Amino acid sequence: MSGDKKDHNSQRTARRWPARLLPQAGYRATLVLVTLLGLTALAGCAVAGELLSGKPPGPRYAIEVVPGDGAHRVRANGRFEVRVPAGRLERVAVQREGDTGEASVAGRISADHKTWRPSAGPLESGATYTVDAAAVDGKGHHVTRHTTFTTYVSPHRLIGYFTPENKATVGTGMIVSLQFNRPIARRAVVERAITVTAEPDVEIAAHWFGNQRLDFRPRERWQPGTEVTVDLRLRGVKAGPEAVGAQRKTVRFRIGRDQTSVIDAATHTLTVRRDGKVTATLPATAGDRKHPTYNGKMVILERHRVTRMNSRTVGFGGEYDIPDVPHAMRLTPSGTFLHGNYWAPPEVFGWDNTSHGCVSLRDTKGGGRGTPAGWLYGQSMVGDIVEVRNSKDRIVAPDNGLGGWNMPWEQWRQGSVL
Repeated sequence: MSGDKKDHNSQRTARRWPARLLPQAGYRATLVLVTLLGLTALAGCAVAGELLSGKPPGPRYAIEVVPGDGAHRVRANGRFEVRVPAGRLERVAVQREGDTGEASVAGRISADHKTWRPSAGPLESGATYTVDAAAVDGKGHHVTRHTTFTTYVSPHRLIGYFTPENKATVGTGMIVSLQFNRPIARRAVVERAITVTAEPDVEIAAHWFGNQRLDFRPRERWQPGTEVTVDLRLRGVKAGPEAVGAQRKTVRFRIGRDQTSVIDAATHTLTVRRDGKVTATLPATAGDRKHPTYNGKMVILERHRVTRMNSRTVGFGGEYDIPDVPHAMRLTPSGTFLHGNYWAPPEVFGWDNTSHGCVSLRDTKGGGRGTPAGWLYGQSMVGDIVEVRNSKDRIVAPDNGLGGWNMPWEQWRQGSVL
């Protein structure tokens, strides 16, 4: 993402923005054992499915599963079934790693109770599945079987890393953003496969930043209490000659209370407005003449009670290296933060701009709760809008973090290829 390397940066950030960008499918995971009907496992006998993994047939089992136990690189649309040569199937549960609930793959047992097959479309590529089946064998014994297999991961797999997190509660300034792991040649196809809806309903539009990032926002910031749903239907979508979608996922998040913070770089103040009412005006210091703070609306991307800021990570010399910056909230990936400051003289706040591009409030070493910075940190959440006015710098770029609120609505809508 674009942006000047002029501001503070964090070396202790646990993850890179966008927050929690990993999809659930396509990664290694622990195995999940579903206990079925309280039945006891029976040592026994066969599975023809081992042939699919290139291994010679193993012992025969009363319950046969294809693909075989431990199989890798299984085709997502290949043969998948559970069967009993004798007796009858009683129950089959198939779980994809990362899903919750008893079974994540729907299927049906045949009328003669000999075979189970999935009833939906192909499996997820690059995912680990567990199969738990219960049956009565040909001798009338209750038996169970537990197997696992992993589907094939295409080298051209397309993944969209998204923000915000599933089930998160965020501020009214949150913009849904997807960063793709490879260039998108067929942007219309991908945009059509992703829908963002809200309850209550509002107009939402998409905007492409290049061919690897797609954002969604409403005309105005969200209303508190809005429930937002992001539906990713990318699995199987051919986005280009070397990009095939692998995700089928629904993400839901909720909009919390409405809070905005406005920094006036000329008067050195930060004014907090909660649900339309001013709750505090705090003395602040912004970027100095050589390193002014961006103007415009930014959105809180991350929050850290303590982080490290080193000038060398953003292209400066050795001007500073502060290992314990308190109450730090990231506003841009390029390094703009709103944070606590314990090293500047108290008279700086509300009087002068002295930073390398960040905005800071008075704080104590270790981050005191009763300080202006500590108070604001406790009142803020990811997704809150922070706006800077009267600085000597340009307006922040709309793709530097979630700066899309600085773009007029009609211009934003023109960024959709649909």
